[in-house]
Amino acid sequence: MLKTFKTNWEIQHNWQLIFPLLGIIGLFFSSYRLSLKMTSSLPLLVTAGITLLLFLVLLKLILWIFKKLEGKWVVDHRWEMIRIFIVFAITGTSSMYVGRPIIKLLGITKENLNPFIYWVLFIIIGLLFYQVLLVAFGWLFGQFKFFWEFEKKMLKRFGLGRFLD
Repeated sequence: MLKTFKTNWEIQHNWQLIFPLLGIIGLFFSSYRLSLKMTSSLPLLVTAGITLLLFLVLLKLILWIFKKLEGKWVVDHRWEMIRIFIVFAITGTSSMYVGRPIIKLLGITKENLNPFIYWVLFIIIGLLFYQVLLVAFGWLFGQFKFFWEFEKKMLKRFGLGRFLD
């Protein structure tokens, strides 16, 4: 079974198994957190059942997304796609954790600003940090080239491509 798994994901070395393992752990944790939000007052057994159901549904969705992106993303091995997904997950979460104290430091709160304007500014600040963190985490996970190319495309879509030359 492990041999088939390694063949399907083009894993040549055992250390590469860390990425599917991290992906499964992250997906299970996300499923658990979502099920807690939905079942906070229900028994633990119900929460466990919903966690398992969410895990299976999300796993199916992610595997479908992998199939769609496999032809679009240029990677040497299929297991690298898992690594890329992990980088996206860490970057998205981190940019919000970094943006929140910055926005407070600037004195911007929901209480002293229109909520709509607050959230627009929060998203803009989060996006600024997202750009930097995406390349940084991509480098840490050994995918700098992929994320640098991704970043250049994103900046061009934002109309900032002239700053890359």
